[in-house]
Amino acid sequence: METTAKRAVLVVEDDDTLQAALQYNLTKEGYHVLAATDGEMALDMARHQNPAVVILDIMLPQLDGLEVCRILRQEMTTPILILTARDQEIDKVYGLELGADDYMTKPFSMRELLARVRAMIRRTEMDTSLEDPKESLDLGGLTLDLRARTARINGATLDLKPKEYDLLAFLATHPGRAYTRNQLLDQVWGLDYFGDIRTVDVHIRWLREKIEIEPGSPRRIITVRGTGYRFEG
Repeated sequence: METTAKRAVLVVEDDDTLQAALQYNLTKEGYHVLAATDGEMALDMARHQNPAVVILDIMLPQLDGLEVCRILRQEMTTPILILTARDQEIDKVYGLELGADDYMTKPFSMRELLARVRAMIRRTEMDTSLEDPKESLDLGGLTLDLRARTARINGATLDLKPKEYDLLAFLATHPGRAYTRNQLLDQVWGLDYFGDIRTVDVHIRWLREKIEIEPGSPRRIITVRGTGYRFEG
C-alpha cells in the first residue's frame, strides 16, 4: 500500500480524450492514476490521496488550474506539472510563480511527459532519503534549517516555494563557486528537466527579492558575467 501511494499520480484534466490517454499511458508505466475533472475535485483528491505528482490543466471548471496550483502549494510540497494550451510565456511564468515545478504546452509528447513524471518522482524520493551532514547554516542574518527545509532572514521566516528553497540551499552550501544555468538546472531541477533555462533566472530574481536588502544590487547571490551565479555567504 505504501509503494502505491508513493507512485500515485493525480491527473486533473476535463478533456475526456486527453484524460483517457494520460490514464492509459501512466497506468502502463506502473502508476496508480487518480482522475479529477474540475478544480474542486482536484483539491479534495490531493488532500486525501497524497499523490506523488499532480498533472494539472490550467483551463478547468469550478476552479481554474492556476488557483488550484496556488492552493496546493500553500498546503503541500507535491510536485506539480501544469498543462496549458496557451503558448504564451506569461502563463508559464505565472504558473511557476504560483509554485508549479514544471509546465508543458499542448500538444505535447506523451513520452516526454512520462519522462518528466519519472524525474519528478525520482527527485522527490532522493530528497526524502538523503541525510544532510549539517542541520543548519548561519550566513550572517540568513539561516537555513536543512532538515526542516526552512529559511529565515534576521529571524523572520521566508515564504519560499520548494524550488526556491532547493536553489537557495544548493547555492548556500557551495559558497564562492560560480555555476552556469545548465549546472543549476542539473543540480536543482534534475538531469531529466526539459523546461526553459530561463527558469533559473526567474527563481534567482524571486530569491533576491526575498533575501537581498537591495535586489537590484545583490550581495548574496552574485551574477557572474558570462557564466551564471555565485553565492557569497
